[in-house]
Amino acid sequence: MSYTSFKNIAIGIAFSPTLEANVSEAARVSCMFGAKLSLIHVGPRSDEKISIIDQYIGNCGQSQLSYEIIFTEGDPVGVILETVKEHKIDLLLLGALKQEKFVKFYLGSIARKLTRKATCSVLMMTNPSVIRKPCKHMVVNGLKDAHTEHTIETAFYVAHSLGSNQLTIVEEIEQEKVSIKIDDDQSLRKANLLKEKLKRQEELRVQGILSHIPSDEKKDIQVSTQPIFGQRGYSIGHYAQIVRADLLVMNAPKKSSFLDRFFPHDLEHILNELPTDVLIVR
Repeated sequence: MSYTSFKNIAIGIAFSPTLEANVSEAARVSCMFGAKLSLIHVGPRSDEKISIIDQYIGNCGQSQLSYEIIFTEGDPVGVILETVKEHKIDLLLLGALKQEKFVKFYLGSIARKLTRKATCSVLMMTNPSVIRKPCKHMVVNGLKDAHTEHTIETAFYVAHSLGSNQLTIVEEIEQEKVSIKIDDDQSLRKANLLKEKLKRQEELRVQGILSHIPSDEKKDIQVSTQPIFGQRGYSIGHYAQIVRADLLVMNAPKKSSFLDRFFPHDLEHILNELPTDVLIVR
């Protein structure tokens, strides 16, 4: 298996109204992966802050959790990224708003910047909760990309760790691949035949990936595939929302350029209006 197991998990925390929910969620997730948790706070250290965090972790019943609180100063993005490298973090948890304002889409919030620049996988939590909400159904991208097999393999590992029993692999097919002008029955039939051919090709490709995954990793998980036509990123996000998926798993974006801020790649469509919790796999 080529996935990287999550043994060191971190979360950036602020002493805000969502602190208890973020700490509770991070503690549970870390225990489910059997990981150590690092809580990163950009701000001055104090006994009161430490007492509050200890209390929240105690309240969520994760007494077996191994954790440390890291206090640091400086630019939030820079110091969190540096801490992730220094402590060899495998998974960074981020609380996120479901919708960000148009201005933030271009200027970038702290969460968006961390998502772009982190050297580890990132889990964006849209609704962190003090009381756990089960993760039952996961949707995973199945797009044609060198990184996709790694992402799908990691998704099975995550599904077992979180207790998910349903995994849907979505193959996004760009609508432009069926660019046939439909003006009569013959052209309609031609377009439909082409769509079916593309669906079969995608199905064979994904089944090839699944054949490489040991049967033990697929045990007790209902696996299905779903080809959809549309704009990459937007289509799978919409699908995840429609089926009420609990987690959407995506490839990490390739190294971004300045133009990505004005002509976003497919992942930006999802980050702009998070349909559910999103795991970005590196």
